Amino acid sequence: MNILVIAEHNNQNLHNSTQHTISASHELPGAIHVLVAGYNCKTVAQQAAQQEHVKKVLYADDVIYQHGLAEDLAQLIVTLAPDYAYILAPATTFGKNVLPRAAALLDVGQISDIIQIINAETFMRPIYAGNALATITSNDPIKIITVRPTAFPLCAANNTSSEIQSTTASKPIQLSEFISLAATPSGTRPDLSAARVVIAGGRGLQTKENFALLEILANKLNAALGASRAAVDAGLVPNDLQIGQTGKVVAPELYIAIGISGAIQHMAGMKDSKVIVAINSDPDAPIFQIADYGLVADLFVAVPELINAL
Repeated sequence: MNILVIAEHNNQNLHNSTQHTISASHELPGAIHVLVAGYNCKTVAQQAAQQEHVKKVLYADDVIYQHGLAEDLAQLIVTLAPDYAYILAPATTFGKNVLPRAAALLDVGQISDIIQIINAETFMRPIYAGNALATITSNDPIKIITVRPTAFPLCAANNTSSEIQSTTASKPIQLSEFISLAATPSGTRPDLSAARVVIAGGRGLQTKENFALLEILANKLNAALGASRAAVDAGLVPNDLQIGQTGKVVAPELYIAIGISGAIQHMAGMKDSKVIVAINSDPDAPIFQIADYGLVADLFVAVPELINAL
């Protein structure tokens, strides 16, 4: 039996989360196929076909998949499912939206947010905000799995392209419709989930205007900007910048936490970062327990000094 990876993309580029998921799939038995469902997204299909380990790309090009509505994608996955023993997607907003619907339609359980593949039927995933690890064994005939992208490496690109096979779109479900997209402009800064450096601010910044300090620092370091849930709940930044158990999970090479105390919820989303730097005025802040470098200082003094030094 084969493995089907559901590609996350924007109809123009394959997201890094898909490449991480392909790497995870390579640890399972079977040939890896990638489903690219979208509209005018042939470029994405070609990018998927050039990924290492990928044997075939299934290309579903139809206007009903233009905005990635979960109901329609789930129905397409169900029609393809009989040919696969494993169906995987990244544990991002996209994957968490689509795969549970497909699992319910197939009447199988879902294994969510895995960080390790032990064998063909056994997987490891974090629970209790990452404070414990659960080992899950599944005997379902089709295993539906979401993969934590930061737990697996990026797959490399091949010089050759694998087969691209067109597949027929399923009948529209019409349970939901796309109205509009409200996106927060990030300028030239990299995407939060794929950035090499992340600057994250917490409630200690106090106001929206003070968050502009972090934007200056992020621009200096070509870093993505993130925030704790406390900062989002306080209205300092939009919720698409939230890092944590109920936000995005990141693992950059360098993570700088500024004015973040380090609640369990937040640390669950960033503790796998390679190097963690914390700036906080409270020497007993929990963030210092996992930080590689800690600076006990007033952030309104330390951050401008850091900006000037850069």
